[in-house]
Amino acid sequence: MYLNLVIRMKLSNKPGNLARVLTIVAREGGTLGAIDLISASPSCVIRDLMIRLESRGHLNRLVSAFEKMPEISILRISDRVFVSHQGGKIEISPKRPVLNWEDLALMYTPGVAGVSEAIAAEPDMAYGLTMKGNSVAIVTDGSAVLGLGDLGPYAALPVMEGKAVLFKKFANIDAFPLCLNVHDPAEIIEVVAACAPAFGGINLEDIAAPKCFEIEEKLAARLDIPVFHDDQHGTAIVALAGLLNALKVVGKSIADIKLVISGAGAAGVAIAKILIGAGARDLIVCDRRGAIARDLPHPQPSKLWIAENTNERCVHGQLKEVIAGADVFVGVSAPSLLNREDIMKMAEKPIVFALANPEPEVEPKEIFDVAAVIATGRSDYPNQINNALAFPGVFRGALDCHARVINDEMCLAAAHALAGMISEEELSVEHIIPSLFNDQVSTVVAKAVRQAAKQTGVSREFHVKPVAAV
Repeated sequence: MYLNLVIRMKLSNKPGNLARVLTIVAREGGTLGAIDLISASPSCVIRDLMIRLESRGHLNRLVSAFEKMPEISILRISDRVFVSHQGGKIEISPKRPVLNWEDLALMYTPGVAGVSEAIAAEPDMAYGLTMKGNSVAIVTDGSAVLGLGDLGPYAALPVMEGKAVLFKKFANIDAFPLCLNVHDPAEIIEVVAACAPAFGGINLEDIAAPKCFEIEEKLAARLDIPVFHDDQHGTAIVALAGLLNALKVVGKSIADIKLVISGAGAAGVAIAKILIGAGARDLIVCDRRGAIARDLPHPQPSKLWIAENTNERCVHGQLKEVIAGADVFVGVSAPSLLNREDIMKMAEKPIVFALANPEPEVEPKEIFDVAAVIATGRSDYPNQINNALAFPGVFRGALDCHARVINDEMCLAAAHALAGMISEEELSVEHIIPSLFNDQVSTVVAKAVRQAAKQTGVSREFHVKPVAAV
């Protein structure tokens, strides 16, 4: 795991000392960022060096090298990631000032009583008169935190806080982490259902498969607000958007290609479903045991769905076998499952989406001259398939039209809208998906989602009177 550090050091104020420090950093594989001068005197200078290292071992070697230089002393080493998390990353701030008794009477008692009575008579008024219309609960039990596994609800909290930051940054949505110390699907469903009145949508996050499928399905049926498992549908939307453009690059059609997916968890199942919805016909999904086929039924409902709806030819074998002749590989599984030789067995102009994070299923540097288009889940390679391109806009659109659900049509609309943001002139092997920091992404996706919600009859737009009639 990369280390992002600030090393504060005291150096003798002599020519060449800083150059020697930088030489050691480079020798140990460090990537240098800013160099800040903290103080200086005729005898010494104190500087902060922002350094990125690949591992704790690199740091130990770097410190050891510095300790051998008498003109240098390390004063402090700070982890920038931990510093940025100090005190948490989000807070609640009032929208209107409370400066005097009159403000207090308007915002709270006695004024708030009239608003409560109005909502009791017409519950949908809560969308306009409370936070409900612009709020999302980010729900997890910590059973599948990032790629780290079952770390529990406490360890999940910094991730959910980060998710809340993205909601606010990219769609101006107020999102609240709900890290639950319950793990049984029925218990999670009950807790979320009990909390639902305060929110306009539920974003399920980092909940392990297969229970995530049951939780989403039962909550969606029970609640009248959208329930969206981002690890499934957010990833699927962005993967489809990237694939639609990758297919344009290589001149192929989704209906005519052979696709192989590695991974039958939350993301793999959702990607398979959205690809079929987009017109894919020849699709094989592999898990640890190999290709899932209908003549080898699986007791897990989600994999049973895969068996019944994919792999029509009942192909058997391990991933390395079934990938032969495939036009597209999509990996949402584990690192280093494939190598250069495996990709060379694919069809002409193969498309490789190796999305396991942080280490992909096949190292991009091994196949840059073999694959026609490569995408990963990492920000340090081109074509990052990042679900943050989807969920802010999807929820923005759903909240704006007070949607009851987020359905398949809305997800497909989001994917096509996202893909459509790359013009023919901009499209290339290294540019198949918009940048996360393109400030139009959320707006474009939200518009497509709203339109699909209206067309499928799941929106319920209405106007709330800002002032009660007297």
